[in-house]
Amino acid sequence: MSTLVASDLDRTLIYSAGALHLTMPDADAPRLLCVEVYDRKPLSYITETAAGLLPRLAADTVFVPATTRTREQYGRIHLPGPPPAYAICANGGHILVDGVSDEDWRRLVTRRLADDCAGLAEIRAHLVAAADPAWLLKERVAEDLFAYLVVERALLPEDWVKELAEWADGRGWAVSLQGRKIYAVPKPLTKSAAVHEVARRTGAEKILAAGDSLLDADLLLAADRGWRPGHGELADSGWHAPHVEALAEKGVAAGEEILRRLLAG
Repeated sequence: MSTLVASDLDRTLIYSAGALHLTMPDADAPRLLCVEVYDRKPLSYITETAAGLLPRLAADTVFVPATTRTREQYGRIHLPGPPPAYAICANGGHILVDGVSDEDWRRLVTRRLADDCAGLAEIRAHLVAAADPAWLLKERVAEDLFAYLVVERALLPEDWVKELAEWADGRGWAVSLQGRKIYAVPKPLTKSAAVHEVARRTGAEKILAAGDSLLDADLLLAADRGWRPGHGELADSGWHAPHVEALAEKGVAAGEEILRRLLAG
C-alpha cells in the first residue's frame, strides 16, 4: 500500500530559534541543523536526529510538505534528502510539481474562491482598518490568495482575533493566529483539497498528516492518521479527533517525534 505523508512545516517539522522550546540544560540540548537562511541569517532548524529521519521518510513514502508559506518563502527551506516531487504552498493555493506551480490546479482554486467567499480586497481593507498601529508591524498579501498581519503579540488585545474571526466567518473566511502572524484565509483554500489531488495523481492509498495550527485541522481530518505537537493553536484550543494523536513533546523535540511516528505509520 502506497502512503502519502503531508506535513506542515513551521512549528511542526521546522522551528525558528524562538520556537525551539529548549528546556533542558545546555549540555543536554540536541544538536541542531539549520534548514533555512533569510537575509543571510539562520532562521529555521531541525534536530540532527530529525535530519537523519527525513531522507528515510522520503524514501518510504510520497512526502509532501504542506505549508501556508508562499512559494518564495518555501523556496528558502532546504530539508535533508532529495527535493520533494510534490509540495503544497499558500495553504493549498499552489501545488508544486518538481518545483513548478501546476497551472490547472491554480485555475481551479481561483474559480472556487470566486464562487464561494468574499473577495480579498474586502478582507484586506477590513484588516488594515481594524488593526491598531500600536501593535501592527506589517500587513501582507500572499500570492493574491490571502492576507496576514505581523503583530507585536504582547500588545495585541485579548479579544481582537476572536472578533475578527467572527466577522470573517460570515464572509467565508477563516482566521488563524500563529506566533506573531494573524492569517485571514478563504475557507475553500485548504491543504486537504490539495493533498487529495496529489494522492489522486500518485495513487496513494493511505494518508498520514501532521500540523499544529487551526489551518492544519482540515489536513488532519482528511488523513487516515495524524499527529499534532504539544504546542500551537490546536493544542491551546484542546482540538482533537479520534484518529489524531496529541503528542506531549513541544518545540523542536516535537518535530523529531512527529517524524518517528510518520515513519512508523
